Amino acid sequence: MSIPQSGGGPIERPEQMVEYLASGCKPKEDWRIGTEHEKFGYCKDTLNPLPYQGPRSIQAVLEGLRDRYGWSPVTEAGNIIGLTKDGANVSLEPGGQLELSGAPLETIHQTCDEVNSHLREVKSIADEIGVGFIGLGAAPHWTHAEMPMMPKGRYRLMTDYMDRVGTMGKTMMYRTCTVQVNLDFGSEADMVQKLRVALALQPVATALFANSPFLEGKANGHKSWRSRVWRDLDADRTGMLPFVFEDGFGFEHWVDYALDVPMYFVYRDGQYINALGQSFRDFLKGQLPALPGETPTLSDWADHLTTVFPEARIKKFIEMRGADGGPWRRLCALPALWVGLCYDQSALDAAWDLVKGFDAETRDALRVAASEQGLDAKVGSIKMMDLAKEVVAIAQSGLKARARPGSGGMVPDETHFLNALQESLETGKTPADELLDHYNGDWGQDVTRVFGEYSY
Repeated sequence: MSIPQSGGGPIERPEQMVEYLASGCKPKEDWRIGTEHEKFGYCKDTLNPLPYQGPRSIQAVLEGLRDRYGWSPVTEAGNIIGLTKDGANVSLEPGGQLELSGAPLETIHQTCDEVNSHLREVKSIADEIGVGFIGLGAAPHWTHAEMPMMPKGRYRLMTDYMDRVGTMGKTMMYRTCTVQVNLDFGSEADMVQKLRVALALQPVATALFANSPFLEGKANGHKSWRSRVWRDLDADRTGMLPFVFEDGFGFEHWVDYALDVPMYFVYRDGQYINALGQSFRDFLKGQLPALPGETPTLSDWADHLTTVFPEARIKKFIEMRGADGGPWRRLCALPALWVGLCYDQSALDAAWDLVKGFDAETRDALRVAASEQGLDAKVGSIKMMDLAKEVVAIAQSGLKARARPGSGGMVPDETHFLNALQESLETGKTPADELLDHYNGDWGQDVTRVFGEYSY
């Protein structure tokens, strides 16, 4: 979940909302990689989720990172709710999931260095206070009643709203974790091609990174329960967006879509003002019930864009949103996959050739099948394993073409970051499959064994 955005001053012309998105266009040499990952914290002795306050808590971890590693605090109503340093920030999801939103970096080598540094810092603080962190797509055994709520006004509003619009919104907020990568585009046409590829291939990412087969202490029948949760969250702001594949799609069409997504809030003077279910179109006319007579700023627009939750979305960049939280080494594999597909034109064209014949029903069916069956999924004549092999091969060729060296030139490119995915393709097993093998084998169906064997 995002922190308040800084988009700009008053919206005086409708075109400004389009221009806001278009201002993200950059020349290729300025394209960057932003990786975000969430993880669950827990008390090592009880295996309970971390509360916000106390000697073993989210607050203690944030304060430790601030004091030992020079992060600057972000506060709301006197509570520390995040950290910033060197273009990156650490923030909190509703149930205390700790998120690193990485700085915009040039290479995946740099991204992986950032991830490694962050996890080492977190582990050094956590170990001292008897706390652990684990990368999973869904909480393995905690119930909703056991989850704390972080002291953020945005989350209080969203929690109250979720049961009105779907059945799994609160599960998403409090008991799921994801990894995502944010990528740039060079033009409107480039954005369109990348977003279409991103949406069509999110099911492949969901399958490859599936890592949430448990819920409330039992196998849940899915490889990615997190993906299942998103299908019953809020139909107005989630999904695979078939309009993106229609002729003429561009920034203006995205604005029209986002304007029709009901609002959550307006942020004013450090407070989240309840605008649940209200219309940004009314806001533009000065007719928002929450703020009668006021019209929005570009910062309000930027905030509103963070409340749109499809499988891939655009702001001033594209967010790839289909993957479960996972093991340490896969945190670098996700940006490798999408950079390989999107940052080399030949690879991007090849990826589009793979999926341009899919219709909306096929894309939706792949999304469902990926959630349930992972790499074993099949939709019509499409086998997920075969599709995933082609996708990873294209990504590998894209990374080779990028030829971004690491380790002082000792590593010629970024292709080795795909090794974890290659292993899954060779063995047929995603992280979820490995977890289920343990669950049905040496763990004796004791889900809590995951903490001792899979924590960071």
